[in-house]
Amino acid sequence: MEFETALKSASLTERNVFAARQLLSGRGGGPSAYLAFAGPALIASIAYMDPGNFATNIQAGAKYGYGLLWVVALANLIAMLFQALSAKLGIATGHNLAELCRAHFPRPIVWIMWVVSEIAAMATDLAEFLGGAIGLSLLFHMPLIAGMGVTAIISYGILMFEDRGFRPIELIIGGLVALIGLCYLAEMFIAPVDWAKAGFHTFVPQLADDGALFIAVGIVGATIMPHALYLHSGLTQGRTPVRNESERRQVIRFSNREVIIALSFAGLVNMAMVIMAASAFHAGYSDVAEIETAYHTLTPLLGAGASGIFLISLIASGVSSSTVGTMAGQMIMQGFIGFRIPTWARRLITMLPAFALVAWGVNATQALVMSQVVLSIALPIPMFALLLLTRRADVMGAFANRPMTQIVAAVCAGAVLLLNVVLISQTFGITIPR
Repeated sequence: MEFETALKSASLTERNVFAARQLLSGRGGGPSAYLAFAGPALIASIAYMDPGNFATNIQAGAKYGYGLLWVVALANLIAMLFQALSAKLGIATGHNLAELCRAHFPRPIVWIMWVVSEIAAMATDLAEFLGGAIGLSLLFHMPLIAGMGVTAIISYGILMFEDRGFRPIELIIGGLVALIGLCYLAEMFIAPVDWAKAGFHTFVPQLADDGALFIAVGIVGATIMPHALYLHSGLTQGRTPVRNESERRQVIRFSNREVIIALSFAGLVNMAMVIMAASAFHAGYSDVAEIETAYHTLTPLLGAGASGIFLISLIASGVSSSTVGTMAGQMIMQGFIGFRIPTWARRLITMLPAFALVAWGVNATQALVMSQVVLSIALPIPMFALLLLTRRADVMGAFANRPMTQIVAAVCAGAVLLLNVVLISQTFGITIPR
């Protein structure tokens, strides 16, 4: 009786840990018990539905219709592999990726990795912060600066729930992810989708011209987010206490299932973005490439309902991904140099560049695009660090990558690196010989 009373008065996080321990010990079961292991991949998945993805997917669907859906699907499969490796690293070692880099790599390399990763985390957070502000300013007809202020307050409020353990913030982010998914489900009923073409182009690779190649590079190059790889390992590193290798293996199995489910959902949302843009814009408005233009064009084409739903999903994406970006930035700093700053200071560091860019007159959507370039430059660092660490038995023990896993991951990392080089070269006008 005392135990039941204590359990009822426990926090959400404590109850979640208890449910997970019960299942691992063989004393619990049922679908609800498995939900105790859900959360880390859900939070990481928001990186795949951030405002940068909105801009890229709108451009892809408007210009090439359904033709690049296969690229979205392929990029999502690569993301699943690397997020699963990141989660496994945290579970197997009890440390996150940044901490292990500091422990196993030479000091000068660690400092370079930290600086580049901090810049990438700030660029990510800045873009996501701007995305939420754009949505608020368009939906409520307020100045962009005011939208930025509201976004900052909301995201800071969500971050305050970190003090109550991991479960409340997982539920909040999960609710926002569900809202984004519901918005795009509604868009699928409003937009005149050619499902036969959509299905065909999901599985049949085609590139219409050089422009399609470059947009495809942008989709792949901006899909796997550096901060998500760092963050996922941190979210899993001590979330569920384990007592032996058998339980650890079981937690990794649950984690892999969650990665597949969460990132499949994120992939479907991204595909829905492309499908919506293809259905609404491709026939007569193929030059639509900016979020603001997409919103103003949707209203006369599909009605105020469609454009309103689009903005609600953008706001949910911006607020949730900005919150997650700040969490990742904290984890990167603490892991690489063992230093943590207050949440309000971290939020302020991200806000000031965004306010400065808007005050300077920089186009918000262009700032989103440039942030993707910064991410492309930084992405190979956590990808190859993850490959190096997860293959080492002295780091991972019995959970080191198998040879086939290592080969597939290395090929994927090499392909993403090559595509990022193409994206960066295109951005800066450098001609690559063929």
